[in-house]
Amino acid sequence: MSIFSDRLINARKAMGWTRKRAVSEIGIPYPTYSNYEQGKREPDIATIAKFAEKLNTSTDYLLGRIDDPSPGTDETEDGEITDADLDKMLDSAHSYDGQPMNEHDREVIKSYLKGYFQGKK
Repeated sequence: MSIFSDRLINARKAMGWTRKRAVSEIGIPYPTYSNYEQGKREPDIATIAKFAEKLNTSTDYLLGRIDDPSPGTDETEDGEITDADLDKMLDSAHSYDGQPMNEHDREVIKSYLKGYFQGKK
């Protein structure tokens, strides 16, 4: 198991959810979610952000960067995700499907995440 899988299980249980309920709330296939909890797979950045939102915690908690599961600990006081927060998220995503992520990939993903979080306001 990984820190992420342990934290995912803890956050789900803190919500009082079964795996079946988590799958329903998050909107991913049961086998995929099960693999995340068992540490067999790791989700992409957008999925980690979705987990944090739905499980009422932070991405930093799920990724093991902080021990406080309180939501919003990786945002500014006004709820904004900063460039530094995005860089921290991308630092944990070294590759996708076995291919390393280059600087261009980081900037594309960072732009996508900025748009995603701005759309949540």
